[in-house]
Amino acid sequence: MTTKTLVKSKLVCVALNDKAQLAALEDTFNQAPYKKPPTQPVLYYKPHNTWNVSGAEIEWAKDFDGQDAPEMVVGASLGVVIGKQTCRVSAEEALDYVGGYTLVADYSLPEQNYYRPDIKGKCLDTTAPVGPEIVPAEKISNPDELTVTISVNGQQKSEFKLSNMERSVPELISTISYIMTLQPGEIIAVGFAGERVPVAQGDQVQASIQGIGTLTNTLGGA
Repeated sequence: MTTKTLVKSKLVCVALNDKAQLAALEDTFNQAPYKKPPTQPVLYYKPHNTWNVSGAEIEWAKDFDGQDAPEMVVGASLGVVIGKQTCRVSAEEALDYVGGYTLVADYSLPEQNYYRPDIKGKCLDTTAPVGPEIVPAEKISNPDELTVTISVNGQQKSEFKLSNMERSVPELISTISYIMTLQPGEIIAVGFAGERVPVAQGDQVQASIQGIGTLTNTLGGA
């Protein structure tokens, strides 16, 4: 598989998988309309129109009146690339179904609803770059020990240790495989730092994981 054939139909993102974010939102989740924290992974899709690659420009979001949106944010995640058809597998065997690992960035409008991610905010054109390559699964002994960083114009703005995820990579693969069958080349973005990074038009953003690579993109519109 190459980055050109990475996503064949599904790019599934996991929201609210940062333990610190969940703890900070505990009071909110115990109030109406939620009444309790989520008991299952909160998932959303980045559809085909959002897919992009390293080195490409990210289109700046437009409001419904065609004017530039006032702000955008970015998060980054380890991307788990499915290696073979995955359906109802256990957590213990889940990593056997991984073909490799990559990076996924998610440029969006600021979050408005934590249980139901905003369709407009998450489905903007060109906002899900993936890459820069796929690292074979056998080269990563434990994906839950990796760290995702985001830098904007050369300054680090975010660091997220995957050991701080509420649900591990094997747990997520297993759970999602009971919700939907995953096919080779499809990707799960397993978790983002709870605090998304604000970006501006013209910014150069680098998402990195040591041993995986660096995904570089520039915000358009400046």
